[in-house]
Amino acid sequence: MTDFRPGDASLVRKVNTQVTLRALRREGVATLTRLGRITGLSRQTVEAVLDELKERGWIREAPPDEGAMGRPARRFGFRADAGYVVGLEVGGDRIVVSLADLSGAVIAWERSAVESDAPAAERLEAARRTALACVDGAGVARTRVWTLAAGTSGIVDRSGRVSLSITLPGWTGLDLAGVAARWFGCTALAANDANLGALAEHWRGSAQHASDVVYILVGHRPGAGILIGGRLHLGRSGAAGEIGTLRQVGWENAATELVEEGSAAEVFAAAGAGDEAALRRVDHYAENLAIGASALVLAVDPDLLVIGGGYALAGDVLLDPLRRHLADLCLSAPQVVTSTFGDESVSLGAVRLALDHVERDVLGL
Repeated sequence: MTDFRPGDASLVRKVNTQVTLRALRREGVATLTRLGRITGLSRQTVEAVLDELKERGWIREAPPDEGAMGRPARRFGFRADAGYVVGLEVGGDRIVVSLADLSGAVIAWERSAVESDAPAAERLEAARRTALACVDGAGVARTRVWTLAAGTSGIVDRSGRVSLSITLPGWTGLDLAGVAARWFGCTALAANDANLGALAEHWRGSAQHASDVVYILVGHRPGAGILIGGRLHLGRSGAAGEIGTLRQVGWENAATELVEEGSAAEVFAAAGAGDEAALRRVDHYAENLAIGASALVLAVDPDLLVIGGGYALAGDVLLDPLRRHLADLCLSAPQVVTSTFGDESVSLGAVRLALDHVERDVLGL
């Protein structure tokens, strides 16, 4: 047990608040007696903490349990609508925005298209408009957005600055987090899109029960994120997983060649219908994808390989040849699955990143 000095009263209050709030979030709705039992705090202390949390607007008093005998006990619940977070993907050809409450429930989505060669200012303005439209359309006051997190392609450092972007014009050197913070006047974060996709899958998707995961985002340009021990592995500069920048891997050329004679959706649809030319094109793409994926698999030896992004919607049309090529290249190929969220994984991973910040730096959890 920690010994606190007499001058540590504020620290004791903070710890008591954290313990009570954590218990209340876990329970959903609980009585004073139940919270005292869980936290080990006295009824008087729990009451004082709840009064403070109620003043902050973080909890509410729930209706009494109508089935209880005698005088009903007071019940309290965490207010998931006390604040909101915004998750944002700024992609090569689209903007995807999700708005979630403090429980992580997504209450609104908004999408918009953007030209792949759009200058940085135009892309940022499209992202700003889409984010504002999502929040306004849900009827949420902009001042109630506590944190925004944005995902984008390229190497993003820990401060939220894009240190290198190969595909998005004018993106290298952009302080994406700093720009986005001005949209709602709140804390903003930025991260690599594939890393956020991996985060989403581990939170609520295909990788919930896996510890070591390689996530490959396939679409406008392939990218990869790595989880080790259930935690994102960013590397020294945030460039972990950027194997697609190695020309010998062939990821960039493969993505271009796939859509030379039609959109990716058309090629995958034709391959699914048995068109021989389309099948060869998809197989060539899968082979190139497997070369980079196998390098990551051999380095990490993951429990799971997750394929996400827009192309993941092709399902087994893409995964079957990918599995076959991986089996030839890897000593022990892991299970290969598609993303639960498809092209929404980056935005949802951004929600998780924003919630992590809120829980750590706002709620003190």
